[in-house]
Amino acid sequence: MSYEIPIGPYHVALEEPYKIDVRCEGETVVGSSLKVGFNFRGIEWLGQRKNITQATALMERVCGICSNVHSMTFCMALERIGGVEVPLRGQYVRVAMAELERLHSHLLWAGVAAELIGFQTLFMRCFQLREGVMDLLEKISGNRVNYSMNRVGGVNRDVTCGDEIRAAVGAIREETVRSLIPIFTKDRGVAARCSGVGVLTRDDALALGAVGPVARASGVDCDLRRDAPYLVYDQLQFAVPTRSEGDVFARVVVRALEILESCSLVEQALDRMPEGPLNRGDIYAVAPGEAVMRVEAPRGEVFYFVASDGSDVAARVKVRTPTFPNIPTVQPMVLGADLADVPLIQASIDPCYSCTDR
Repeated sequence: MSYEIPIGPYHVALEEPYKIDVRCEGETVVGSSLKVGFNFRGIEWLGQRKNITQATALMERVCGICSNVHSMTFCMALERIGGVEVPLRGQYVRVAMAELERLHSHLLWAGVAAELIGFQTLFMRCFQLREGVMDLLEKISGNRVNYSMNRVGGVNRDVTCGDEIRAAVGAIREETVRSLIPIFTKDRGVAARCSGVGVLTRDDALALGAVGPVARASGVDCDLRRDAPYLVYDQLQFAVPTRSEGDVFARVVVRALEILESCSLVEQALDRMPEGPLNRGDIYAVAPGEAVMRVEAPRGEVFYFVASDGSDVAARVKVRTPTFPNIPTVQPMVLGADLADVPLIQASIDPCYSCTDR
């Protein structure tokens, strides 16, 4: 018997409002359709009506988890237009913040995945580690969310608690190696719930334009930090974890391994951070022009197009978040899956529908 089940836009299985309609034969999904657009907040429209100082704060509100990367990308686009070179120390501070934010995002997602798998103890452990990262971000910036670190020409605050950061990052690495990776990769319950579930082939990932850990878990070796370096990433050493299976298990493993790489990048940024200024002073406008800026956010490529007419208000602001190209990948993932696996499969892309709709 064939039937259709609407999931969403408000549903206990969904983190944020969106809608997935699945068509089933018995308990097997034979088709699906996705609908987004329930969260429009007009951020791009507002970004073209606020001065660039106000707009920088506004862009942090695109996403509550990846707030730093959005304000940073917006500022970097304006810096590219105006030919503004960020001081070297400011660039290293940006890298440290970006990688701490990546740790925060991946640990949050690991906890959500553990909860959906049904592993409550692992969920609590992941969120305990995440709390440690948020404490570090608060120590640096004064805020646990929306850190207000970025400005055109550099950063607003210095990193003055290097020893505390090293100790906390070392503890996260140790716990990830000791418990998170072994549990996620060797526990029979996790394997039974994730292996072979929600497969996205490499061909489908390329055809649909998947980005970030979703693409890397399907064998697409891509990372803007390495492939199109920005800030000082070309001076740092890191690996880009990939898997070929393309299932939920592969997406779990890729993010777990990326936690270790981010720990290393934070330590390298702290060790190599030179003395010097943090920014180029007050910059309220840049010369006329336009620029594209791409940055590797925790979920994948963030794309900003910014145009300036020489005033203190951007003439055009266009944002594409990583979830936008990753959303369509859910459809081939759920095809042939059990209905009970749909919540886990859609969560495995680490979706942020509110920042996608903006």
